[in-house]
Amino acid sequence: MSLKVGIVGYGGMGSFHHSQISSINEVMEVIACYDINPQKGKEGEGKGLKRYEQLDALLADKNIDIILIATPNNFHKDISIQALKAGKHVICEKPVTMNAKELEEIINVAEKQNSIFSVHQNRRWDRDFRIVKKAIENAIIGTPFYIESRVQGSRGVPGDWRCVKEAGGGMLYDWGIHLLDQMMWLVDSPVVEVYAHLLSVKFPEVDDNFKLMLRFKNGISALIEVDTYTFINLPRWHVSGDAGTLVINDWDCNGKIVKANTIEFKWEEGIVYTSAGPTKTMAPRPIETITEEELPQVQTDCRDYYRNFAGAVLGEQELKVTPLQALRVMQVIDAAFYSAENGVSVKGEF
Repeated sequence: MSLKVGIVGYGGMGSFHHSQISSINEVMEVIACYDINPQKGKEGEGKGLKRYEQLDALLADKNIDIILIATPNNFHKDISIQALKAGKHVICEKPVTMNAKELEEIINVAEKQNSIFSVHQNRRWDRDFRIVKKAIENAIIGTPFYIESRVQGSRGVPGDWRCVKEAGGGMLYDWGIHLLDQMMWLVDSPVVEVYAHLLSVKFPEVDDNFKLMLRFKNGISALIEVDTYTFINLPRWHVSGDAGTLVINDWDCNGKIVKANTIEFKWEEGIVYTSAGPTKTMAPRPIETITEEELPQVQTDCRDYYRNFAGAVLGEQELKVTPLQALRVMQVIDAAFYSAENGVSVKGEF
């Protein structure tokens, strides 16, 4: 059975969703669109979609099973609630809302309507992330204790709604929400401390660079970093475990694993002279005590997000990206904004 989809907001992401779903028409099929900008709606019409000039008319279409929302962030809550009350299942782009309280309102409506609601967290299917997840699940570097995840570029923030505060602009909402969702799915433990440092380098109204520190209840610490004005990038992932280190340098998944091949390590007697001066602690480890390995191989397909959502609607699968997972992420986002504004570490259990 192919579920019918109507897209609200046929801009860059709306047309992206249309393209992705069109390749799996046996699962879902986009049949209609609505955009506040008539020209965008006409672009969808030119690709074979039924164009609606009013949102209410789209939601009243009984042929549509799923509403996919790809509007600027500040419209997500109201449109999600309106679609759910119209009896539709809903996929909403990230960040799902401007804060956790707004998401709680959506969740309450979804539960009352007995409808499936999910946030489009497609980056759970990114190859680099899946490599890290597989390495940790298989204890390839032992037990992790520190995880760094970062995305860096040098082109600044696109000059659209992403640089407008009222529209939910800024990198914490844009990229941070993805990286935070990945991290909180990767580490099976509550977040108990949040500290954020937000910068506005080129766009004073929103954060265009940030650093977010997390501490999990199980003892793992994590750094999430997004830069939009950096010209020498650091690794996409750097994961430290008690038996080795994993590094993924870039989106092409170039990287490696370096592991200790001996449990006990014999320290040199006397002073060790290195390029860093006399230091035993930071002296290079003897080459015979380490092993270098290739990264594990994984197969991924981001369209599995849609396949899973369809399976949940049909009662055939459990939903992978759940509203409660999204709520935890939004609670940490709220804590991050509070931390940055007040210069404090926020403690709790998220």
